[in-house]
Amino acid sequence: MEVTTFGALFGLFIGIILIIKKFQPVYSLMLGAFIGGVVGGANISQTVDFMILGAKDISPSILRVLASGVLAGCLIKTGAIDKISEEIIRLLGTKKSILGIALSTMILAAVGVNLDVAIITVAPIGLYIGKKLKYSKMAILLALAGGGKAGNIISPNPNTLAVANNFNVELSSVMIANLIPAICGILITVFMAKLIINKGSEIEINECEKNNKKLPSLSSSLIGPLVSIGLLFVGNVSSIVIDPIIALPIGGIVTVIVTGNIKRTSEYLSYGLSQMQGVCILLIGTGTLAGIIQMSELQQSTISLLEILNIPQFLLAPISGMLMSLATASSTAGATIASSTFSKAIIDSGLSTIAGASIVNAGSSVFEQLPHGSLFHTSAKSVNIDITERFKLIPYEMLVGIVMTVVSTIVQLTVFKTI
Repeated sequence: MEVTTFGALFGLFIGIILIIKKFQPVYSLMLGAFIGGVVGGANISQTVDFMILGAKDISPSILRVLASGVLAGCLIKTGAIDKISEEIIRLLGTKKSILGIALSTMILAAVGVNLDVAIITVAPIGLYIGKKLKYSKMAILLALAGGGKAGNIISPNPNTLAVANNFNVELSSVMIANLIPAICGILITVFMAKLIINKGSEIEINECEKNNKKLPSLSSSLIGPLVSIGLLFVGNVSSIVIDPIIALPIGGIVTVIVTGNIKRTSEYLSYGLSQMQGVCILLIGTGTLAGIIQMSELQQSTISLLEILNIPQFLLAPISGMLMSLATASSTAGATIASSTFSKAIIDSGLSTIAGASIVNAGSSVFEQLPHGSLFHTSAKSVNIDITERFKLIPYEMLVGIVMTVVSTIVQLTVFKTI
């Protein structure tokens, strides 16, 4: 049997409302999935089966996210990501400080650091520079958030892992396919940040601290993530395909070895696991809702609506990514639900698997900063910005995501479309 379109949408709506009301996101999504299945015509037993099937389908992504925690934990705890960001900003100098801040966050996210953590890591450096140059908090936070968004769509992070898994395509291919959109995202971020350097509150002296802790060398900081990325790309030039489950932990172990922290490996692994637990639990809740949506008529109804409105079916890729990120305020949840639900229809529209995965991934970046998600709040705390000002930044961040999505769609249609 199929769950009705109304049931699937009603369940999604319930989940959104509960998240906005500050209920635990995982339970909100699970409850929304259950209500959606029952309202959509399935009995309790069938609804539970659909939820379990959806969670089961998401398990490969969860395993890869857990593996990514090894690299992320080692990069963070050894100080490697601090060193990388400091060197980028130092090399670009004060005249290009906004670009340096954006690039730093982009690169940290691109090598596998969680977006929230990447912003929190670079924020102290950004505040120190912002105070020195008399830039506003809004400008600094936009540089952090926009750069992080750009890095996130070319990263081995949970959102990219999910779309690669659901479209059954190599992770490295999805990462490289969005390189041009990511560069465009950096450019629009820097342009807009410079427009608001004098808007909003100023940075106070007690809010900025220069990092004085001892950090590893730049070369030892870079070796680990470069090894992981190199292993991921082996499949693009040979018949040997190395899964992220293998490639990402190897990069983490290399990092602790070259930085001289091998004795603290267990501590770093525990930290990395703690960083990924929340994401993995969220993915389970996301999977249950995706299971209901997959078993519903929503896909067919959406395609019919596109036909009525005379909208090309390939636009289902960016639209689904954007809408699901709007619903969940999470690039991870948005990319997961959109790719698991609409992947077949997107491929049937004429897009290749790489194109579909890349566009959905870019689309999921548009609304991830909305206030019913974690990014809104963690990024605000990172620069101690007033909530009113934080709200004012949302349109700018949306524009960064929209530009990347439009560019991604154009690039994929030009390079990777099958017909």
